[in-house]
Amino acid sequence: MSNGLKVRDLVTEFATRSGVVRALHGISFDVGPNEIVGIVGESGSGKSTIVRSVTRLLVPPGRVASGSVDFEGRNLLQLREREIREIRGRDIGFVAQNPFSALNPVVRIEKQFANIAKAHGVPVNAASRERALDLLDATGVNEPDRVLHGYAHELSGGMAQRVVIAMALYLNPKLVIADEPTTALDLTVQRQVLDTLRRLTVESGRSMMIVTHDLGVVAEYCQRVLVMYHGDIVEHGPVSEVFTQPRHEYTASLLSSVVRPTALLESGRP
Repeated sequence: MSNGLKVRDLVTEFATRSGVVRALHGISFDVGPNEIVGIVGESGSGKSTIVRSVTRLLVPPGRVASGSVDFEGRNLLQLREREIREIRGRDIGFVAQNPFSALNPVVRIEKQFANIAKAHGVPVNAASRERALDLLDATGVNEPDRVLHGYAHELSGGMAQRVVIAMALYLNPKLVIADEPTTALDLTVQRQVLDTLRRLTVESGRSMMIVTHDLGVVAEYCQRVLVMYHGDIVEHGPVSEVFTQPRHEYTASLLSSVVRPTALLESGRP
């Protein structure tokens, strides 16, 4: 049975010329089985640092100074690089903010799916190709066979993001992490992409963590929310409770920017 993600007392620091800057101040949170959790906060609050810390994608001068990241009974921070690479992609899928930075512009999409399979010891054959086609179709990609044979630069932003979602789900991960997955898309395409992500997550019993600055996204797609402020989780809980009875002044100030915060919950929750 899946144990989900358990982060405890996570401290992340960045070395600068003037000293060490602490970006995460001993944060703790869970993402349970079959759960969608939103992480919300302004730019610089530490949202993306959480993602990079959890997935071991921090680069110097950043480093995790202490804490634990337990996933399926293993502390990811204690694994060798080879072991964490096996988990990324296979057990934890990642949807990047900019799909064109996640896709190789000079390699056909089909080859990029094949590279994911090879990296995790999955045979590249007719069945794996069919899996890619099925996922592209499920994410709403038009003419999936043509897209599979083509290149990233031939895609619109919305189609490229759907391809990235299909790649993130390709090896059937237990957890999907989406870091501002619709920032560069127009409002109509944003909703389509998020609807697709939620549907494919719920239907397969996956967990998902969505990083966003958009309270509407949290209200409509998440069950629980973590509110980040200056590297701390200042509030967390069920979305309905946090949005209607905020306990922290920062959460209240975020919600005050919305004309009617309760309207977010009324607009359509999963």
